[in-house]
Amino acid sequence: MLKLTLRPGEYIGIGDEIRVVFSGGSANNIHLLIDAPREMNIARSSAGGNRGKTPYYKETGISDEAKREITQIIRRERRENRAGSAESRAAGSHTAGASVRSAQQ
Repeated sequence: MLKLTLRPGEYIGIGDEIRVVFSGGSANNIHLLIDAPREMNIARSSAGGNRGKTPYYKETGISDEAKREITQIIRRERRENRAGSAESRAAGSHTAGASVRSAQQ
C-alpha cells in the first residue's frame, strides 16, 4: 500500500486517463476530485452497503508523554533564544556606548 501526503491542488495520476485531485478537507473528511473516462465505474466504499471491516485505519496520535516532552523542548528553546537575544542586545549597547565615548574624545 502506498501512503501519500498531498496539498490542495496536487494530484495522483493513475495510468494515462485517471487523475485524483486533492481539493482540501476538514476535520474528518477529505475532498477528492476524480477525472476519469465516463465508461469507468467509480464508486466510494459506502456505496452498495457495508462490505465489512475496512483494512484502513486512522493513525494513532502521539502519546501524552511525547506531547509533554515536545512542549518542554519548545519552552526550553524559547527561553534560550530570549536569553541569547537579551545578551546580544546588552553586548551591543555596551559596545555602542564605548564607541560613542571614544568618538566624543
